[in-house]
Amino acid sequence: MTLSGRNIFFKVGIVITSLCLLLMIGASIVVIPVYADMEANIGRRAGGLFQAFVSRFLNANLYAVHTSMALSVLYAFIAITLIYYFFEKTFAPEILFIAFFAASFSLETVRLIIPFGQLHDVPSLYLLAASRILLFSRYYGIFSLFAASVYAAGLEVQKQRTMILAVTIATLVIALGVPIDTQTWDSSLNMINGYLSMFRLIETGTFLITVISFFIAANTRGSQEYTFIGTGAALAFLGRNLLIFADTWAGPLSGILFLAVGTWIICVRLHRIYLWL
Repeated sequence: MTLSGRNIFFKVGIVITSLCLLLMIGASIVVIPVYADMEANIGRRAGGLFQAFVSRFLNANLYAVHTSMALSVLYAFIAITLIYYFFEKTFAPEILFIAFFAASFSLETVRLIIPFGQLHDVPSLYLLAASRILLFSRYYGIFSLFAASVYAAGLEVQKQRTMILAVTIATLVIALGVPIDTQTWDSSLNMINGYLSMFRLIETGTFLITVISFFIAANTRGSQEYTFIGTGAALAFLGRNLLIFADTWAGPLSGILFLAVGTWIICVRLHRIYLWL
């Protein structure tokens, strides 16, 4: 893929993330007042290792969840904009997939359909569609970061379009095939979907393979920059999970910190690798 073709993806990402940010701002005015009533009806706490520990000490707070969503969308817009600015003229095959990973956070806005549904009679079809869109964006982000690590480990650059297609198909299979309960939501404003244990295993496996692939790239390509990139990927994964699943005030600030620092490490080190090529 040429630089001009790749940059089109960046520009489209900037447009999409900016629209999601505007939607987040506008919708916040409508949905925030309903959170106080919703907290009394929370029947299920969000899952995850961090949640299992924190939920013992802190109660669910939907204002914190809303803050996590807002920070996710803001992160997506800022990250994709800075990636375009710094890599516009720099050839780096991994950066396109890093951009996909960052942009995927903009669709966390669709979680707002749950509080919106408390105000209006939203058909279950819309709830189902929103849940599948959310699943697609999340797994597309995960698999994109994995794809970036595969390129770092030595995949041929010419197969970039094929990799994009493969990631898209794999994500569609997951998003369209998972059973979703549109009548039940947890304390992080996520619909309850089936096969939770299996998909957590997939996420964990993808995370481990991604980090290991960057470490392998450091050895095979003789550049220790990839060791830092692997560390940045681990931080970004951690921050992602905190922002997506945490339902207390322990989530937003720590999540965005890990995510932003991890992304910064990845991008800075990639820029150093390809700056003089």
